[in-house]
Amino acid sequence: MAQLVVKERKRISGHIGQYGTLLAILGLIAVFTVTNDQFLTYANFSDIIKSVSIVSLLALGVTFSLIVGGFDLSVGSTASLATIGAAASLVLHRQELLVALLIPLALGILVGLLNALVTIKFRLPDLLATLAIMYVINGIQLTYTKGFSIYDNMPIEGGTAPGRFIPSFLFIGQGTIGPIPFVALLMLVFFIGAHLFLTYTRTGREFYYVGSNAEAARRSGIAVNRIKLYAYVLSGLFAAIGGIILASRIGTGQVSAGAPLLMDAVAAAYIGYAVFGTGRPNVIGTLIGAILIGILLNGLTMWDVPYYAQDIVKGTILIGALGLSYIQKKQRT
Repeated sequence: MAQLVVKERKRISGHIGQYGTLLAILGLIAVFTVTNDQFLTYANFSDIIKSVSIVSLLALGVTFSLIVGGFDLSVGSTASLATIGAAASLVLHRQELLVALLIPLALGILVGLLNALVTIKFRLPDLLATLAIMYVINGIQLTYTKGFSIYDNMPIEGGTAPGRFIPSFLFIGQGTIGPIPFVALLMLVFFIGAHLFLTYTRTGREFYYVGSNAEAARRSGIAVNRIKLYAYVLSGLFAAIGGIILASRIGTGQVSAGAPLLMDAVAAAYIGYAVFGTGRPNVIGTLIGAILIGILLNGLTMWDVPYYAQDIVKGTILIGALGLSYIQKKQRT
């Protein structure tokens, strides 16, 4: 009898571990709907999707670094740099859409290459190396802007800025296709592409081999350093895409705008460990984690919870996510 009770408890705990995140999302929606009649509206859910799209892309970058056994703390600063790069191209240098997209993407790739250099060639610990790069990147964008945001008709030496945020760029973060926000479709394309890459391609599977046992992967003929390079470049690239969406959504190049998103992105990636009981970083879990955080923060905002108090909630979520990932890892070993 006692054994049956133990087995039943394990079965229930297993189901909670697999579907707990989805149940939490449904529970939050129910609570916020009951307490605020404006929560379950198209306008509000559109805002949630737009905010989730940015966090989820940064979290996707973190996920790629986690999969290969690393950790990228520079995604928030990379998003800030991309935001400034796009805004400067449009407002200060009067460029068109293509240049305003290519420059921040190139900046994101360069940050990824820099992270790969210090972690692979110099063999610095990923956590410390990317933390240092985070400060360097933040310093670069603050030095370039002298601490000022970039916006339409901003005063510069000799008059006002010659360019502006063009409609085609603003459409990325603000536009809709029918009733669906464009960023939602963009987010789904990237996540589906990342999932297919990691699941059905040889290189994608090698990401997981390297993360599970780098030495064994090396002995089996996998180019471990090359896979880690790919992971950090993808991390920088997705952070830059998040920065582009952020700039197009708010219509300005705010300095350090991506920095507050780091904790959200890390928490979403770690929540992904527990989704469906996978016990490892994965794309679908990261997306669900980002949705959970987006709904929670939106509801807290509608409850008039101050932004500084929301950091308490974010920290608590991160502790819980780390705890769940540790439990999942322990169960798999």
